[in-house]
Amino acid sequence: MVFNKRNPMSDMEMTGMASESPSKGKAFSMIIMILVIIILALFAWLGFKLLTADSIAKVSGRDWQAVFLSNGQVYFGKVKSVGFKTLTLSDIYYLQVVTKPLQRTEEGGTGSTASQQTQQELTLIKLGNEIHGPTDSMLINRDQILLTEQLKSDSRVVTTITKYVDDQKAAAAKK
Repeated sequence: MVFNKRNPMSDMEMTGMASESPSKGKAFSMIIMILVIIILALFAWLGFKLLTADSIAKVSGRDWQAVFLSNGQVYFGKVKSVGFKTLTLSDIYYLQVVTKPLQRTEEGGTGSTASQQTQQELTLIKLGNEIHGPTDSMLINRDQILLTEQLKSDSRVVTTITKYVDDQKAAAAKK
């Protein structure tokens, strides 16, 4: 009888162990890959948060904001959400120039013409009352925004809006 002194395990057992080693190595490398992906996802999320962490993103949805656009239009409202490329504004008002006649005068002489003197005045308009009937929410491309300003609670715009809302509530209560 001959004894194998080098290893008491059979060749078959040795072959089975050899095949288990690579699968354990594959499982370990798979865990490492998953951890790397999770870490990369966290860094991407953090980078996104840092890119959108400007003055727009820090505003409260309860505060009134003035949003100045590159086309010269100014909207007043409440910022509901800020995305990477867009800003959502609601409770929207905007300024409109209204020309009002002051008086009529007639000039003498042959072929006299009537002329009219006018006065221009700014009026605050509630979005949604236009002929095309837009909703009271607006998705604005952030690349069109020049700047935003938080409005004081005692500003003329906010007091005018508050008065308008109160008047609307009173009119609805009368119905």
